Amino acid sequence: MNHARAASPVPAPPPPAHHDEPVLDLAVPVFNEETDLEPSVRRLHAHLRETFPYPFRITVADNASTDATPLVAARLAAELPEVEWIRLAEKGRGRALRAAWSASSAPVVGYLDVDLSTGLAALLPLLAPLLSGHSDLAIGTRLAPGARVVRGPKREVISRCYNVLLRCTLAVGFSDAQCGFKAVRRDAAARLLPLVRDSAWFFDTELLVIAERAGLRIHEVPVDWVDDQDSRVALMSTALADLRGIARLGVSLVRGTLPAGRPPRPYAVPAAVMALAHLLLYAALRPDATAQVANALSLLVCRPLTRQVRGRLPLPAGTTLPALPALAARLTVTAGSLAVLRHAAPAAGLRAELAVLAAAHLSLVGSLLLARPAFGGRRRTGSRAS
Repeated sequence: MNHARAASPVPAPPPPAHHDEPVLDLAVPVFNEETDLEPSVRRLHAHLRETFPYPFRITVADNASTDATPLVAARLAAELPEVEWIRLAEKGRGRALRAAWSASSAPVVGYLDVDLSTGLAALLPLLAPLLSGHSDLAIGTRLAPGARVVRGPKREVISRCYNVLLRCTLAVGFSDAQCGFKAVRRDAAARLLPLVRDSAWFFDTELLVIAERAGLRIHEVPVDWVDDQDSRVALMSTALADLRGIARLGVSLVRGTLPAGRPPRPYAVPAAVMALAHLLLYAALRPDATAQVANALSLLVCRPLTRQVRGRLPLPAGTTLPALPALAARLTVTAGSLAVLRHAAPAAGLRAELAVLAAAHLSLVGSLLLARPAFGGRRRTGSRAS
């Protein structure tokens, strides 16, 4: 699938077969991966040697590992001529990718996760439109027709909800922001990297949002993907950081500070999306905070998604309330609902709390719809006179 937002520069021909410098620099960001690093890099190296027709480089980007990962990376770099490694003093996947890509002179840079969850058969389809000059970025997607995915229901639901949230709040056109299988032309990366603020897991999403807003062409490749059962990614803390990133980009979009290379899509934050974001944040915060504190904090984090929207962008009538009244209304109704639940059922758990909060949001939406004529002017009961 290809999402073209504006014409690319004049397509460059594929590099000649005798090209001496690496045409592709593929980063593998790692943190404490002493067990998986060597077999994965050797497998990737063998695959590229057998299938990739141009010189390549694999850059192991170690971001502050505390185990034997640096020793394994150094040994691989000494043994395999196409492998290099860099060492960063701070953690962060985005920080590792920024360092590896910024230091590379290859026409195409990219990365994949060290667990090789994505099938390597998709690597050439990912790179081909970049080498030909047809596209500026290419991403693997687990959510497009043709993809084959094996993973548990929890990760599947989180992934789909996250990408739906992106489409509803930031009006993106790409289907899968977080698949660890991406590549970009170096000239495009040079334009994008100075604009990306995140240095952790939200790096991918921010890069793609800015690229699409700047009019760059994004090519999507359906992939085969098998979940790594030993993944150590902290789902809740990562989800919370991603929601904060979405809120930050939403504010930038409203203020007009994101690059614009294509006409912006109508931007709106439906009440259902706000409710979903609130519930996800509440669930993430609840283990470490009381119900009322988690409720208030999650509503405050969600507030930037609707701040200053009305009056600036073309929203459907009744989509959102003005920011401050909306926050006060949500806080009053949700806090009251939680208090009633605690009084009626002191032993109620997280599921009951989420159900009560969802009901509170539904009541808010119903109240807004009933009150719309009062906010929107006279109700028209007949056809307009000519």
